[in-house]
Amino acid sequence: MQNKRIILSTIICILFPLLSVTAQKKYDLLIQGGTVIDPKNKISEKVMDIAISNDTIVAVSGHLNARDAVKVVNAKGLYVTPGLIDLHSHHFYGTEENHYLCNGYYAVQPDAFTFRSGVTTAVDAGSPGWKSFEKYKKQTIAHSKTRILSFLNIVGEGMRGGVWEQDLNDMNAKMTAMTIAQNPELVGIKVAHYSGAEWTPIERAVEAGNMAGVPVMIDFGGHEPPLSLTRLLLEELRPGDIFTHMYANLAAVRMTILNPETGELYDYATKGRERGIVFDVGHGGGSFAFAQAIPAIKKGFYPDAISTDIHTESMNGGMKDQLNVMSKFLNLGMPLNAVIEASSWKPAQVIHHEELGNLSVGSIADIAVLSVLKGDFGFIDSAGNKMKGNRKLQCEMTVRAGEIVYDLNGLSSPMWDAPDAR
Repeated sequence: MQNKRIILSTIICILFPLLSVTAQKKYDLLIQGGTVIDPKNKISEKVMDIAISNDTIVAVSGHLNARDAVKVVNAKGLYVTPGLIDLHSHHFYGTEENHYLCNGYYAVQPDAFTFRSGVTTAVDAGSPGWKSFEKYKKQTIAHSKTRILSFLNIVGEGMRGGVWEQDLNDMNAKMTAMTIAQNPELVGIKVAHYSGAEWTPIERAVEAGNMAGVPVMIDFGGHEPPLSLTRLLLEELRPGDIFTHMYANLAAVRMTILNPETGELYDYATKGRERGIVFDVGHGGGSFAFAQAIPAIKKGFYPDAISTDIHTESMNGGMKDQLNVMSKFLNLGMPLNAVIEASSWKPAQVIHHEELGNLSVGSIADIAVLSVLKGDFGFIDSAGNKMKGNRKLQCEMTVRAGEIVYDLNGLSSPMWDAPDAR
């Protein structure tokens, strides 16, 4: 018994000073000296410190004491932004044949491709429908560190491709709205890939959107002949609904936002924006053309949201990842602050999750630490055409709910021969 007391006393003597030091620390993580961009709070490229306790931002200030933090990251010369939000992604990955992006081979596992691009929230653009969402929730959402939100496909089967997405009988507004009401991860409704002449898919999606109080995202294309963008943007959609693939150039199956011969924007695009339609990039494997984007940007027609439409084909084509798409707009002359806003705060507003996409005190600590590389870079659109640029965004570190989940160059790690290295 005496020996046990001696051992216990020794352990307490060793641990107590360590516990006392940790208990005295105000912050678990301090990101110090970075150039902060936080559009919600109108912080524009200002050197500031950000302190985190547990999973929450607890201080944003011009200077915070490093001695108050358990871990300090020196972000001098780097940009510190809200964790990025990819408004258009596809993560319902699986192994079922003939299931395309709905439990199929073309979707991608989120954690493998989000954090390395600074993305902390991925919004799936309609991979599941009401029939398949429960599987998606258990299979992907529950097992991802990335925050996964989702638009629900108006097609009950989801984005299976082929004939399954042409079945008007499987487009049920009531079941879609009821499923959204029961699952907080669902933030909207998606219409995609329908090639018929009917407006039924859009009408049922808007009906469900009205019932559930959520926006609708439209992937418009594949119609032969093309359906009217004037009717879509000025009559069918509501303010706050989303027109994705805004810079697509698929003349045979979809009208464009810009006249390729004159370089002028069509009235339905400018009037649609005036109505409050949200214009989303949704780059994808076939839906982003420099021939549309470059003249539109010159006219000041920037995207409201910058997103990837990530799947196995787009990520290995011209799209690559979120930061590569953002870099294209940076090189096209879109200001860095605007690029960050279109990849964080604006998407948060679009999906009515204003608690995300910002660095406010009290917010969940989702943070991206980025560098801007300078050099000779090439960027490719969906048609394989190249644009040169001299700046490229790179993710140095990603924090998700207070945890460092990606650290490219070891910003948060001690040197191997430091006294406190393990």
